Amino acid sequence: MEESKNYGHHHPLLLLDEEQLINNQSGVADCSKCGEKVYAPCFSCAEYCGFYLHKVCAGSPLEINHPFHRDHPLVLMQKPPYSFGTYICDFCDKTCEKFFYHCPNLDFHIKCALFTFNIAENNLKEIEHFVCQDPLVSTKNDDEELEEVRKCFGCWEPLANYTHFSPNCGFNLHKKCAKLPLELSNICHCQHPLVLQFNSERLSCKICKVTQKRGFVYGCSSCKLVFHIECLSPPLDLAIEDESHQHTFTRLLRRVPYICDACGIEGIYNAYICCTCNIMVHKRCTSLPRIIKSKWHDHCIFHKYFLPNDFKSSSCIICHDEVNPKHGSYSCSYCNTKFHLCCVTEEKSSFSVVSLENEYQISNGGLEIFSDKSVESATCVFERNDAGEATKIKHFKHLHDLKLSPFVGGYENNCDGCMLPISEPFYYCLECVFFLHKVCAELPKVKHVWHHPCQQPLRLISNKAFCCGMCWHVSNAFAYECCKCETKICLRCMIAFTPGARTCLKHEHPLFFYRDYKGWCNACSLPTWAAFCCKDCKFVLHRGCFSLPITAHHKCDVHLLSLTDHDDNRYFESHYCDICEESRDPNRWFYHCAACDTSVHIGCVLGQYPFFKLGSIYEDKGHPHPLTVVKKLYNYSECDKCCKPCEGLALECSKSGCKYIVHWNCATPPSLQRWWEWLL
Repeated sequence: MEESKNYGHHHPLLLLDEEQLINNQSGVADCSKCGEKVYAPCFSCAEYCGFYLHKVCAGSPLEINHPFHRDHPLVLMQKPPYSFGTYICDFCDKTCEKFFYHCPNLDFHIKCALFTFNIAENNLKEIEHFVCQDPLVSTKNDDEELEEVRKCFGCWEPLANYTHFSPNCGFNLHKKCAKLPLELSNICHCQHPLVLQFNSERLSCKICKVTQKRGFVYGCSSCKLVFHIECLSPPLDLAIEDESHQHTFTRLLRRVPYICDACGIEGIYNAYICCTCNIMVHKRCTSLPRIIKSKWHDHCIFHKYFLPNDFKSSSCIICHDEVNPKHGSYSCSYCNTKFHLCCVTEEKSSFSVVSLENEYQISNGGLEIFSDKSVESATCVFERNDAGEATKIKHFKHLHDLKLSPFVGGYENNCDGCMLPISEPFYYCLECVFFLHKVCAELPKVKHVWHHPCQQPLRLISNKAFCCGMCWHVSNAFAYECCKCETKICLRCMIAFTPGARTCLKHEHPLFFYRDYKGWCNACSLPTWAAFCCKDCKFVLHRGCFSLPITAHHKCDVHLLSLTDHDDNRYFESHYCDICEESRDPNRWFYHCAACDTSVHIGCVLGQYPFFKLGSIYEDKGHPHPLTVVKKLYNYSECDKCCKPCEGLALECSKSGCKYIVHWNCATPPSLQRWWEWLL
């Protein structure tokens, strides 16, 4: 045990080897500089105060001129210069909050910066003693998160594809990626040598057109281009056989521009051809799965090189741009929908490969759906009309049968599924006050969704108070709950984010959701980063504004208030809210009663909890009797907890003779309380 300088610590530090570290630790400890689990050799506080420091972290320089990033020096910083207080390492893709190396385009853990520097300097003493594992030898592990990590940090290809160092060294690394030459000449770019570097400018590979944000690439700074390590690697064979295609692909040994028949993206290098089918594809497209199950669609979808003319849909369900039927894409013949290959396979966690034998059968030379267990109906149909429409059903979340409404006109009730005002078509119950929009009734029991990160499906639930993980509204109507993380998503968001065209009663054209859209919302006049947009005009809505109720009740008016998107009154004096009596922006949507000329802010009408099902039962451990959800508009009683008048949403004892009543916010946990304000 060797005593050393204190490296900024107020006590002397001792240098520990592996045996001394085990004896010194009372539990798992982290390095005080990089935040990683401490390992030998390391320094420990001589006074046993819990301070540990990796030896490599203790000797880390204040600045590194890294051979893989020659544009700027990497500067050691104590805290990330970002408002959210964390950073993601551009080598290992992990989040950290401790000391790190930074330049305007890159962030690295201390150990990652120094490790890659040693690779560049061909100094690999740190991992020389670790055992190498042969390719295609992997241990069985059902932990999806761990399997996702099993990629080489250098090329970000699966670790098991090539001989690799044992992951015990702290880095997932192929042996070949640790010994890559700093420069090489390649036929793909003859003008200049290609230099091994980090992809700091996030350029897409010149061969496969995919952007690899982490790890190493070969690039030419003068020409502003990069190549993936795997794309430059010569194939072991000039021919590739894969079960996803019935014929062998042969490499074309010429540099020619082409459009890949599998994905529709331009290529220049490393083309592979199938002479039988007369198609030309990228190397990575030779092994595309024929059938996948995607979070973007309820049914399994098929890859086809060319689409028949009977496909009515012409746009990708995800990006809403046109799909060229002459190039490869994924499609569902059952729903007549298309997907760009690059859109539906962009995130590997959003789809899974389907076994041909288990789910499908061959019939008349083509593939037909044999079974799709993921779509389980929530209703049982008893009667249908001549058009095949279900007119009498039994929903598994309601005791009585439901009938399709024959009426046309306005209704003052809300749908018990989404809590939005009832509009045709809808189902109603003859025995009690229960309504369901037809679209809400037709939702399945279990559903996969693209906007939730877990691989597990979401299951339909009801009569449980929850905070929606998408819109943050608190409700107790129908919701979908993740089977893994128990996140709940309301039906309004589930329907709104279902891929495809959506209708809005305040706009004549269909709207499409764009995950990345910079513009201004027509309802609240605020900037957007993701929005529902119209292809035919510049109409834009936030996802929150898209689901606003068309009509609403409020005690300020005896009539229903209607959502209004314009104010014809040009007099400035009339632009105020009749509830709060504050000024009102005439360019923002508001609720209005034409009969009484009442105009009010949306937030003043809807209040804190607009999507609660009144009259439902809430179990509170702080009271022995069941509590009923009520909304007090007049004759406010005093809250039994805060002694203030119970105005708005409250919980009232359902037992006769018990006068117990509390505010919703006084009786419920913070997770079920609204903490944000309306923007309108």
